[in-house]
Amino acid sequence: MTGKDRKELEIDDKKYIWHPFTQMRGYEKESQIIIEEGNGCLLRDMEGNSYIDGVSSLWTNVHGHRKKRLDDALKEQLDKIAHSTLLGLSNIPATRLAKKLIAIAPAGLTKVFYSDNGSTANEIALKMTFQYHQQCPSGNRGKKKFIRLSNAYHGDTIGSVSVGGIDLFHSMYRDLLFPSFKAEAPYCYRCALGKSYPACGLACLTHVEDIMKAHNHEIAALMIEPLVQGAGGILVQPPGYLKRVRELCTRYNIFMIADEVAVGFGKTGKMFACEHEDVVPDIMALAKGITGGYLPLAATLVAEEIYEGFLGEFEEFKTFFHGHTFTGNPLACAVAIANLKIFEEERTLDHLQGKIAHLAKKLRPFASLDHVGDVRQCGIMVGIELVYNRATKQPLPPEKRTGHRVIMEARKRGVIIRPLGDVIVLMPPLGISKKEIDQLCQVVYDSIRIVTEEK
Repeated sequence: MTGKDRKELEIDDKKYIWHPFTQMRGYEKESQIIIEEGNGCLLRDMEGNSYIDGVSSLWTNVHGHRKKRLDDALKEQLDKIAHSTLLGLSNIPATRLAKKLIAIAPAGLTKVFYSDNGSTANEIALKMTFQYHQQCPSGNRGKKKFIRLSNAYHGDTIGSVSVGGIDLFHSMYRDLLFPSFKAEAPYCYRCALGKSYPACGLACLTHVEDIMKAHNHEIAALMIEPLVQGAGGILVQPPGYLKRVRELCTRYNIFMIADEVAVGFGKTGKMFACEHEDVVPDIMALAKGITGGYLPLAATLVAEEIYEGFLGEFEEFKTFFHGHTFTGNPLACAVAIANLKIFEEERTLDHLQGKIAHLAKKLRPFASLDHVGDVRQCGIMVGIELVYNRATKQPLPPEKRTGHRVIMEARKRGVIIRPLGDVIVLMPPLGISKKEIDQLCQVVYDSIRIVTEEK
């Protein structure tokens, strides 16, 4: 590619693309990277510069870029068929993948409903639990509402936003949303109750139970990101919290929806986050890592009880009237099958444990930085919260854009990461090497130090 071609692409990017979660006024003024290739845990831009993919291409890539077995699976399926509808038909990869997903999912989940991203997977879960209560003999037509947790993020479609809890993302659309009950979720570094774990005794659960006790006759389901609230700032739930939520849902006859879109497929150290506390949700939403980060695909896994609530004669109109054009896409499903085979045959999760421990060791020096308030880790997921004053936990002024400046400094040093405000997020592919972890952590450490020490 010539210098002229590269320049033209840079101009056209800013002229024609509206980037997601991006203030375009600032983007248009800054020098930007356009990625051309990837290999392993590295990305390469048009200029030939290499970068560690420190957020696994937005939390999706699992085994690295250009993984031969995934490339081959895609090419092999392409020689057969790229897409055929799942409406009233089926295809081979979708069927085989569904069987594999149920085999590895928490026991009790028996059916797979496909879609193409995390938002739709969660939207499907909401609609299923609502419709179940409206038409199933064992349902309750008064159950039309949901419990949402503070700092939650479940996607950007209207239903998933309605059960979200991040005002920065969601408050603008309040007039479009359906009402839900908001409960406090654990944010131990900034506890809303002013308590400290473990002395708190998981007091934040009291608010959840109070809502359930008073309104269980109205509540169809609670949606939760198991173990880690991702977009909320990599907020790690204390041990036992998830299991207690499951117990409360059971006690008050409320469906539990586990949003494993961000945490599934190894990121917490197990295939699914629910496994850490032996939790079986009524519905589990999957996406992101399901294809190893190759293609858009999502799956909503459902308990048999819910599925049976939709069975009936044609004229009863109990059908789940929901679907997407590329539902169960053969290309994506074929790659997803190969992804699961790699997990099994290469013992990905076994090899990951040493990397998780190594990452924890490399994160310890961050506590010495004056403007690092908290370092949170769950598996390969890390959130480094920057503050103005560590003693008081006073946040940095938003107009300083400290998190953004840190990630731009890291780019100069060969690392691509993305902040959540002033929380620096690290979530590399599971396939990252210990040497690459060393480089990732050193660059991020240096970038935070340089930016926060600027006068």
